Amino acid sequence: MKQLLHKELKLTTAPITWFFILFACMALIPGYPILVSCFFICMGMFYSYQFAREADDILYTALLPIRKKDVVTAKYLCALFLESIAFLLLIVMTVLRMTVLKDATPYVSNPLMAANITFLALALLIFALFNYIFLGGFFRTAYNYGKPFIFFCIAAFIIVGFGETLHHLPGMAGFNSISGEGLTMQWILLVPALLVFILLTGLSLKISQKRFEDLDL
Repeated sequence: MKQLLHKELKLTTAPITWFFILFACMALIPGYPILVSCFFICMGMFYSYQFAREADDILYTALLPIRKKDVVTAKYLCALFLESIAFLLLIVMTVLRMTVLKDATPYVSNPLMAANITFLALALLIFALFNYIFLGGFFRTAYNYGKPFIFFCIAAFIIVGFGETLHHLPGMAGFNSISGEGLTMQWILLVPALLVFILLTGLSLKISQKRFEDLDL
C-alpha cells in the first residue's frame, strides 16, 4: 500500500493540485467567505481525477498485481493525505488570526465568518462531503467525474452559506468568536464534525471498494 500511495502522489496527483492546497491561505483574507478556500482545495483534487482519467490511470493501476479494492484504498489515502496537509495549513492560518492578528482592524470589523474553531469544524464537513459525494460518486463508474463534482459543489456551498449565516442567528454569535465563552460552543461543534468526517469517509471507502470490485473494466 505504501508503494501504491507513493505512485498516487508522484504520478497521479496533478501538479496543480499541490498549488491549490495553498488556497488555505485565503483564510487570512478579511471580508471574504473563507470557507470557499476549502472548496478550492477540493477542486484541486478534482483536477487530479481529470488528469488521471486522460492517462487511463484506473485501468493501469487495476492491471497491477494487486487487489481491486487496493486501487480504491490508495485513492482515498491520497485524498486524506492532501486534505491533512491542507487542514494543517488551515489550522496555522486560524491560529494566526486568533492570536497575532486578532486585533487587526480588517478582522475586528469583518461581518463574515471569522477564522476560528467553527471554521475548522465546517472545513472538516466540506472535506467529508468531498470524500463521500465526489469520491463515492466517481467509483460508481471509475470514469465519470462531472456529475459527482456538481453534486459536491452544491453541498459544499450549502455548508458555506450555513457558516456565513450561523453567527447572525439569535444566540449563535458565539460561533463567530475568537475568544471567551464562545470557544466552548465551537469545540462542541468541532468534535462531532470530526466524527462525521471519519464516519462518512470510512463509509464511502467501503461502498467504493464494493462498487469497484463489481465493475467490469
